[in-house]
Amino acid sequence: MELNSLTAISPIDGRYPGKPSDLRPYFSEFALIKYRVIVEIQYLKALVEAGIEGMTDFPKEKLADLDAWCANFSEEDAIWIKDT
Repeated sequence: MELNSLTAISPIDGRYPGKPSDLRPYFSEFALIKYRVIVEIQYLKALVEAGIEGMTDFPKEKLADLDAWCANFSEEDAIWIKDT
């Protein structure tokens, strides 16, 4: 993961760049955005699969697309979400 303002954990990254590198995928702003998206998508899927009123018309073939987006979530996706 490349170090930038989206993937940095804190000012520690500037002073000790090698030390927190293993934590960036979990504690950076990128990670916060990524895991929020994953949780929201899983919640949406659970609502669809439970047959909640208003969710029954959701196209089932789109569920695989949502899974793919979670699996392939990138820094570009996070930037797009942040800028939106």
